[in-house]
Amino acid sequence: MTKHLILFRHGKSDWEASFNRDHDRPVAERGQRAANAMGRWLAAVNRVPDLAITSSAVRAKTTLELAMAAGQWACPAQITNDLYEATVPTVIGVIQQQPDTYHSLMLVGHEPTWSDTLTYLMGGGAVRVPTAAMACLEFEVDHWAQVAQGRGTLLWLMLPKLLNQKPLL
Repeated sequence: MTKHLILFRHGKSDWEASFNRDHDRPVAERGQRAANAMGRWLAAVNRVPDLAITSSAVRAKTTLELAMAAGQWACPAQITNDLYEATVPTVIGVIQQQPDTYHSLMLVGHEPTWSDTLTYLMGGGAVRVPTAAMACLEFEVDHWAQVAQGRGTLLWLMLPKLLNQKPLL
C-alpha cells in the first residue's frame, strides 16, 4: 500500500498589510492568485487529498481556503498550531499521528520547514519550496506511523508560476 503526502507552502504574504504579529500576516494579492491556481490545478490532475491540515497562521489558513474554493474540492480540513514555526521532528509527528484510513494527506505550512522536511523524508538532496508551491511524496507504507527519514520518493513539485507558462512545443 502507498501513502501520499502533499506539502503546500502558503501563498506570498503581504508585508505591507497591518498586522500585530507574524502569525497574523495575511496573503498578498499575488499569493491569493497563486493559491487559486494551485487549487484548480490539483483538482484538474485529480490529486485532491483525503485530509488537509494547515498551520494556524492566517496566511496558511487563507491559502488552503482559497485553493479549496477555487478547485471546488472538499476534504476534511484541520487547523493546528503545531505547523506554525514547526521543526522537522514536529512535522513528522503530525504525519505519524494521522489515521491510516486516509491515503493522502496535505499539510499547509512554511519555509524553511517544508524544504527541510522534504529533504529529510527523501533521505538527502536539496529542495526549495517557493511560495504557493506543492510537493508530493509517495511512501511505500501501510501506516502513517511508518513515515520516516529516507522513506519518501518525490513524485512531483509544482510551482504556481509553471501554470502560467506557455508550452515549449
